[in-house]
Amino acid sequence: MSEIVLWSDYVSPYAFVAKAWAYELEADYDIPVLWRPYTLDIASFQGSVAERDAHHWRRVRYAYMDARRFANKQGLTLMGPRKIFYARPINAGMLYAQKHGVFRGYNDRAFDLFWRRELDPESPEAVAAVLVAAGAPAGFEDFLAGEGGTEHDRLRGEAEASGVFGVPSFSFDGELFWGGDRIGLLRERLDEKGVKRR
Repeated sequence: MSEIVLWSDYVSPYAFVAKAWAYELEADYDIPVLWRPYTLDIASFQGSVAERDAHHWRRVRYAYMDARRFANKQGLTLMGPRKIFYARPINAGMLYAQKHGVFRGYNDRAFDLFWRRELDPESPEAVAAVLVAAGAPAGFEDFLAGEGGTEHDRLRGEAEASGVFGVPSFSFDGELFWGGDRIGLLRERLDEKGVKRR
């Protein structure tokens, strides 16, 4: 059976605003959307804060202004983070939520709380609290230290091997669509391939 793989990262503003569009995609087409974490190493492609020049800062400011436009249209709060985060814990939380059948609740809470500056995505304890609030059992910290962390890292390698370099990225039938604004192209491809609409 065909499927769409969606690579996402909770600390990406563009992944945040694409969440609702991804839900709509799954509601409209008879095809599963498999959410997978892809933790961006932001400093590796945008430079560390200390290394950024004026050109980089203009791009960063524009990216947040642009994402905020889409967030406002959806009634979402998008407050720029105060630092660059390495979001491995919060992204591994996605895997724990899926394992325990509470993905949608966790996905919505994790995105919403982070972009309100109410969640530290690097804190296993803070992520565990969001998971419990979503209905998952305790035990996330052990999961992250063991199989969950290993699976997160394996998936990151899988994403990069398949050509993923940023989020949100949608993969369908060997083709990659980067960015929420490419969902229209993905919908065209689904129609061309005869994927049934619900």
